[in-house]
Amino acid sequence: MKIGIISDTHDNLPNLKKAVDFFKKEGVKAVFHCGDIFKPETIKQGFVDYPGEIYLVLSKPDEFYFQKLEKEKGLFDKLYSVKIWKGIGKTQIESLNIAFCHVPQKALKLSLSQRYDLIFFGHTHKPWRIKMRKSLLVNPGNLAGIIFKASFALYNTETKSLDLKILEKL
Repeated sequence: MKIGIISDTHDNLPNLKKAVDFFKKEGVKAVFHCGDIFKPETIKQGFVDYPGEIYLVLSKPDEFYFQKLEKEKGLFDKLYSVKIWKGIGKTQIESLNIAFCHVPQKALKLSLSQRYDLIFFGHTHKPWRIKMRKSLLVNPGNLAGIIFKASFALYNTETKSLDLKILEKL
C-alpha cells in the first residue's frame, strides 16, 4: 500500500491539487497531512474526488481556522474519509503503528516511546528523515514551496521504502 505524506500547505491550493492528482494516479490509499493547512476549504477543494483516507493533524494556526468546523457540519461530506486530530494523530495501517504531528519536538518525544514504526511531522519546511530506535521519522518538506522547493513523500508499506517527490518534477 502507498501512503502519501504532506505538510505545510499554507493554503497553496494549486500545489495541493497537483499532489492529490499524483496520489490518485499512483493509487495512494491514504494521505497524512502534518499541519499548517490553514483554511479547511483548502482540504475540501484540494481532495475533491480523492477516494482514499485523509488523516489531518492540526497545527496551532489550523486550530484557529478549523474552529468553525464545529458550526459548519458537512464541510467534508463529499470527501471519502477525513479524520482530524489536534496536536498528535495516531493510527494503525496494516501492521504499522503510525503517529503524526506538526512540530519536530513532538515527533522526537513520540520516538522515545518506541511504540511507533512511522512518525510523520512538518513545520521546518525541509525534507528530512532519520531512524530513531524503532521509529522512522519523516518530514516530507512543504507543499507550499516556501523557503525550499515544494515536496511531499511516499511510503510503500510492502517494500518499506520512502521516496521524496519534488512537485515541479512531476
